[in-house]
Amino acid sequence: MIPTIEWTDAGIRILDQTRLPAEEKTLELRDLESICEAIASLRVRGAPAIGIAGAYGVAWMARQATGERRFDEHIEAAAQTLRTVRPTAVNLAWAVDRTMKRLRETRRQGGSPEEAAASALTEAQAILEEDLEASRRMGRAGVAILERGCRVLTHCNAGGLATGGLGTALAVIYEAARTGLDPHVYASETRPLLQGARLTAWEMVREKIRVTVVVDGARAWLMETRGVDVVLTGADRVAANGDAANKIGTLDAAILAARHGVPFYIVAPGSTFDFSVPSGREIPVELRAAAELRRLGEHHLAPEGAEVWNPAFDVTPASLISGWITERGILQPPFDALRD
Repeated sequence: MIPTIEWTDAGIRILDQTRLPAEEKTLELRDLESICEAIASLRVRGAPAIGIAGAYGVAWMARQATGERRFDEHIEAAAQTLRTVRPTAVNLAWAVDRTMKRLRETRRQGGSPEEAAASALTEAQAILEEDLEASRRMGRAGVAILERGCRVLTHCNAGGLATGGLGTALAVIYEAARTGLDPHVYASETRPLLQGARLTAWEMVREKIRVTVVVDGARAWLMETRGVDVVLTGADRVAANGDAANKIGTLDAAILAARHGVPFYIVAPGSTFDFSVPSGREIPVELRAAAELRRLGEHHLAPEGAEVWNPAFDVTPASLISGWITERGILQPPFDALRD
């Protein structure tokens, strides 16, 4: 298990993912500004992980506000700020809203600010534990589609770093390795921030699972020449019809998989499914700063005069997805098992 995020008396402790793989540095987030900055800057990232961060953020801000005369107004404002830091991943708003619901119930029943803060923490910790259990179940469900020596292409990072510590798509890989299937992971680098090269490869090396990093543009040639048995990715939001938003470049991988007859699976917990959104057309896609494309550290990659379009996500239509691996098994729309 990767120590992605945890609650301490000193603050919300996260593993700063912007420092990986060169440095394993933890940060303690002690105020609303630092929590929001960590989510926005991808110090903590991945739909389930930022949901947990949002839930812990509510609990931490409630604890800090217990002495405030307008406790309820203070925490409502903080929650609204938290839930909108990143718009595409539904888990963030879902987890903040769920934690706030528990806090409000405590207040309606006459609970003190201290009791409300304690109830928010209980709910946030429950979200973390549920995430870990969902990861275990997704791993067990997904391994059924893999064979010994399977060649698995992944995109971005859907491992312990993107969750409470175990993973979504990579949970399937971990289970495959644990059961002796000896998977070979191809991690596409995932431009522009290289979450595949930096983070997925780091996780695989850490667990002694064979991994090969490939540039995003080499995936078609990889399938053509070396062969890929299956593509597994996570998701930041799945619409009611199965359309899935994930890191930019996922749609490319799905199209290439279809061209080469390779099955393409989304691995995501029920909390990532948004049944209020009919299709991917209604999923908001976050646009990120131009600087992420123009510069790499101190190095200029593009001239300042060039326009930049930098969507963080794309949406893969359900027609390109072979199945949705969840904690309730491998599903197909309309996902009745997740609606009860």
